[in-house]
Amino acid sequence: MSRKPSYKRIMLKLSGEALAGQQGYGIDPDIIMGIAREIREVVDLGVQLAIVIGGGNIFRGLAASSAGMDRASADYMGMLATVMNSLALQDALEKAGVITRVQSAIEMQAIAEPYIRRRAVRHLEKGRVVIFGAGTGNPFFTTDTAASLRAIEIGAEIILKATKVDGVYNADPAKDKNAVKYDQLSYLDVLKQGLEVMDSTATSLCMDNDLPILVFDLTTSGNIQRVVCGEQIGTVVKGE
Repeated sequence: MSRKPSYKRIMLKLSGEALAGQQGYGIDPDIIMGIAREIREVVDLGVQLAIVIGGGNIFRGLAASSAGMDRASADYMGMLATVMNSLALQDALEKAGVITRVQSAIEMQAIAEPYIRRRAVRHLEKGRVVIFGAGTGNPFFTTDTAASLRAIEIGAEIILKATKVDGVYNADPAKDKNAVKYDQLSYLDVLKQGLEVMDSTATSLCMDNDLPILVFDLTTSGNIQRVVCGEQIGTVVKGE
């Protein structure tokens, strides 16, 4: 049965931790190949896909700065961690038969293209997956903000935020068995309640540009395709 996608161009936001699997750090080869296979299924539907990956499985700038390191230096190290993850995902995707380009906000010509918006859009139009590395290229901004910014720049219709839980809850479902899952939220709900969807800068960017965010569980096989085909899973964040 061929499934019909609900979106033409999407931004997929992966956390660095998603690549680590059960080991909690580094990159689990089985996990990254599984993600690559799922992405291929989506690309085969004719969907244009851009990706931003975090670097938390390798290095966390915020954690290092709280331990006494200069915040800007720590953030730049975090950006380099995202490039390492981007290259690993590129390798996995190409092994799965998906043509991929990595664009870095910090120029490093030997391993990635520099970020050029028009070139990124052209890659997407040709059916290539574009992975944006090194965040926004600026310290003090998270990869969530990078995902929102790049999604708006390339004209994505939605941000798919892949997490380890099946949506947004009013409390941590791992700690509170009475936690309630939201099916839909407004941007203002997220900002006022301080819900852990994306950081406030990323959420505000999406709100100002009317870009919906869909939070879903990456650990369930086939979920990326389900979300892309419009199945009602996870939590959607959009305007009132």
